[in-house]
Amino acid sequence: MFKLDLPMAKENIFAGINQTIMLTLSMVVIASMIGTPGLGEGVLAAVQRSEVGNGFVYGIGIVVLAIIVDRFTQAMNHSRQEKLPKKTKIILTIIILLVAILGSILGHMFSDDKEANKGTIKLAYAQQDDQIVSTNVIAQVLEEQGYKVDTTSLDIPVTWEAVSKGEVDAMTGAWLPITHGAEYKKVKNDIDNLGPHIDKEAKLGLVVPKYMDVNSIEDLNNQANKKITGIEPGAEIVDATNETLKAYPNLKGWEQINSSTGAMNAELKRAIKNKDDIIITGWNRYWIFQRYDLKYLDDPKGSMGKAESINTIARKGLKEDEPEAYRILDNFKWSVKDMESIMLEIENGKDPEKATKEWIDNNRDKVDKWTEK
Repeated sequence: MFKLDLPMAKENIFAGINQTIMLTLSMVVIASMIGTPGLGEGVLAAVQRSEVGNGFVYGIGIVVLAIIVDRFTQAMNHSRQEKLPKKTKIILTIIILLVAILGSILGHMFSDDKEANKGTIKLAYAQQDDQIVSTNVIAQVLEEQGYKVDTTSLDIPVTWEAVSKGEVDAMTGAWLPITHGAEYKKVKNDIDNLGPHIDKEAKLGLVVPKYMDVNSIEDLNNQANKKITGIEPGAEIVDATNETLKAYPNLKGWEQINSSTGAMNAELKRAIKNKDDIIITGWNRYWIFQRYDLKYLDDPKGSMGKAESINTIARKGLKEDEPEAYRILDNFKWSVKDMESIMLEIENGKDPEKATKEWIDNNRDKVDKWTEK
């Protein structure tokens, strides 16, 4: 077998390896849609925010990686009788050396980090702007205190389940008591609710530019062609808007148009530029309130829900296992304006990590209260 069968099957084996790797790389963006971390996260986040430039950069990175792996595996598939061109040999040698050097450097870095840090804290979040920002902030603060932090993107129900089962240590995106009330009820005995880091400021509602002459949902009649511009189907605010359409008689014949958050942002930008009427589904931990003059429409029937808090949730046992990290998570308190200011910087093109670090540096008094003993 080793002298005859395997050598004869070499080309098929390497072709299979090559195609498997190519197929895997082609699926990374799709995999990120169900919360799988990895190369596709950047592309998905860019698409959700209509960031064409960032999406192109992340996409090109995946393509370049695929080309390198493809050429490398094809070169390995040459039979011994086939002599590779001298130039190809040199390039392959350089690639192998670079990979070896990079692996060695990363290995040393990982080893050094492991010795230096106090432990590893695993944070879970959903691909929503408020959760991404709050997770980045608390992750950087924990890293400043000597912890290694791993962050994992998951769907919202899976995030709650992961914390309750101890698969991750904490999450910072629990909207309570309404939006995530069902998830909380299922696992409340298996988690620690550390309370709100944003207290009763989180709000869902119908939002319009301030130049529109309406102040209440009851004032709506035929504005914006009787259309409400929404986000992705399945989001909590989409369901709340559908309930609102049923609750108000004056909204008979109105419809909610759903696509994506990025598409809604683009429509809002276009409408404001042209001073057109537009009604969107909005939530006040979002950068649009920092950029545009917007207002919530009063909701006399309360169909969009009341203002909520955004809570930090930790796994059972974290207080005993990592008391300092638990204390920092417990002390974590800030405001919607703090969160939205970081979101706006990111929307304006600043690197998320840099925007987060700048906010931390500019709000050191507030951050020091989180870390004080």
